[in-house]
Amino acid sequence: MSETATERRDAGRAARDGAVRRIWLCADDYGIAGAVSAAIRDLLARGRINATSVMVAAPSFRQSGATALIEAAATGGAIGLHVTLSAPFRPLSAGYKPLFADAFPPLWAMAGLALVHALKPELLATEISSQCEAFRSAFGRAPDFVDGHQHIHLFPQIRDALFHVVKEAAPNAWVRQCGRPAAAPAPQNLDSKARVLDWLSRRFRKLAQLYEVRTNPGFAGAYDFRPDADYAALFPAFLDGLPDGGVVMCHPGVVDPELERLDPLTELREREYAFFSDDAFPDLLVAHGVALQRGPDRA
Repeated sequence: MSETATERRDAGRAARDGAVRRIWLCADDYGIAGAVSAAIRDLLARGRINATSVMVAAPSFRQSGATALIEAAATGGAIGLHVTLSAPFRPLSAGYKPLFADAFPPLWAMAGLALVHALKPELLATEISSQCEAFRSAFGRAPDFVDGHQHIHLFPQIRDALFHVVKEAAPNAWVRQCGRPAAAPAPQNLDSKARVLDWLSRRFRKLAQLYEVRTNPGFAGAYDFRPDADYAALFPAFLDGLPDGGVVMCHPGVVDPELERLDPLTELREREYAFFSDDAFPDLLVAHGVALQRGPDRA
């Protein structure tokens, strides 16, 4: 993770000029498995990340995990809700449909239903409200922000239901959009996943304005989760062009049997965790003129 003398000099000049960008480095999937949650708490407590979004619908999520997270994030970490609407997870609300083997449909099916407007808005709103209420019950307050597992919150029907619920249940929260800033050119190496997220986020941002819900001004962190992905090489590009207040999504963690049972993203989580744990990581942020935003101080 070494940086050149020129990069360090430029970062120092940016800091003197007041041009340091303050960003959110958000670990998704808190609560999916015990070892993932422990790794996220470790990074929050050490100031290597400054936000995490919680899967209250995960079968292993417990009050003890919420209490431990509150302590880890007490000095400036933001805690959000990771709305979960895809398999293998199950709804928290009674009567939710459609179901596949008593669980939400797989991502591809859920996205397809949303795109053809085949979901029931009232059931979506009830389920998202139930997850918001579960968050409030566990943490004693509304989430600081809201996003979606596998970015499902960006899709038609789901996004409208989400905005309705956020306006009611978490009026001070911001909602994650997953696109580049409007004025930023598309990087030449933008992969297919990032392009789809960028496209979905255009309409998402317009709806957010109509609902008067705040969103982040920029987003990065999406990449193809191939086994040979070099996260250390990818990460610096996430910071390029990211504006003040932008979000970098990440998935640090440690693999345990519960994670292997629920999610195909396993070893790459350990690669990300090692990257953020490395003593050189804070210097990399400095070299790129970036600092972590400070969230609410609840110590």
